[in-house]
Amino acid sequence: MPHTTAAPYRDNKRLAWIVSLLVPLSIAAGPLLWQWHPITLMLWIPVVFTYLVAPLLDFVLGTDTSNPPESAVPALEADPYYRRVTFALLPLLWGAFIYAAWFSQTAPLTWLGLLGLVISTGGVGGFCINLGHEIGHKRAPLERWLAKLILAPTFYGHFTVEHNRGHHRDVATPEDPASSRMGESIWRFVWREMPGAFRRAWALERERMRVDGQAFWSWHNEILQPALITVLLWGSLCVWLGAGVLWFLVPAALWSNFQLTSANYIEHYGLLRQKNAQGRYEPCKPQHSWNSNHVFSNWATFHLQRHSDHHAHPLRRFQSLRHFEEAPQLPNGYFGMFPLAYMPPLWFAVMDKRLLAAVNRDPSRINFDPERRARLIVKYGLRDV
Repeated sequence: MPHTTAAPYRDNKRLAWIVSLLVPLSIAAGPLLWQWHPITLMLWIPVVFTYLVAPLLDFVLGTDTSNPPESAVPALEADPYYRRVTFALLPLLWGAFIYAAWFSQTAPLTWLGLLGLVISTGGVGGFCINLGHEIGHKRAPLERWLAKLILAPTFYGHFTVEHNRGHHRDVATPEDPASSRMGESIWRFVWREMPGAFRRAWALERERMRVDGQAFWSWHNEILQPALITVLLWGSLCVWLGAGVLWFLVPAALWSNFQLTSANYIEHYGLLRQKNAQGRYEPCKPQHSWNSNHVFSNWATFHLQRHSDHHAHPLRRFQSLRHFEEAPQLPNGYFGMFPLAYMPPLWFAVMDKRLLAAVNRDPSRINFDPERRARLIVKYGLRDV
């Protein structure tokens, strides 16, 4: 019988990851088109693409549930091509952010045009945080420092500490400020998530430095490091463009950080890990994260939407993340789910029934908003426990 050798695995999405490098063009497109034809609508084109065209592309292109074979993963993770893609995105995002700051101070914009520029720049800042999320989980010192660098434009340098050491530990539990609860709107969640994440980051870093015997207010503080880079960047922009640029930088950074809030809101909505007999939470499983395999948004976000595998294996690189059949699925990619979340009645109408189906209508597996638990139990005819 002739011996056959299996063909080596090839990532069919290999070239598609370059889509992420086109992200900074979204911020450049509006101002460039405005200079060609100076009407306010031009500055809203990136916003329209993000919240309308991208969800339509996800709908048209559909989903991809294919996984790389485990035998191919070591070679796939060792391939330097994927790291080069993430490295190449960093200067492009920094350039887009600086370009937008310059444009905001030099072009005669209406308040509506400036608002469009703030939102589209905040979207670019959201991609900064997403890139920081991907490379900030890695052990290589270069990637960890690049994560601090890419988080600096949005003044959210505490993210890596809070996310890696806090969110991954407490995810899908009532103790986690970054896990949303059933019945909790995003507009209530943000007031719990942002300050809660900030406090948790400082507490975690203070404890780490105490154990390591390091002075808290020192260069070794991994929250102060990216904060100092932010101060240098924003300070340089103020020297170059004038202090008035802060009226652009602050709202753009806030919208950037709200993109992280939006992702946190949809990624674990209402899902709850169970406690064992010793009162400890079970390990995070695929059913504790909402997933999406929609093609376009996964290309653009480095498989962020394969969130279950990320929580199970946080060191696993984006090109190797897997789809799990048991993971609850979102009806669209993140670009489509964000605007849905901004309209709470529609969000609840779409997602509450999906949540109930995902947990087999078992309220003991639901992370409820405590103030709304009783009403939701009655509304959906659940048997309380």
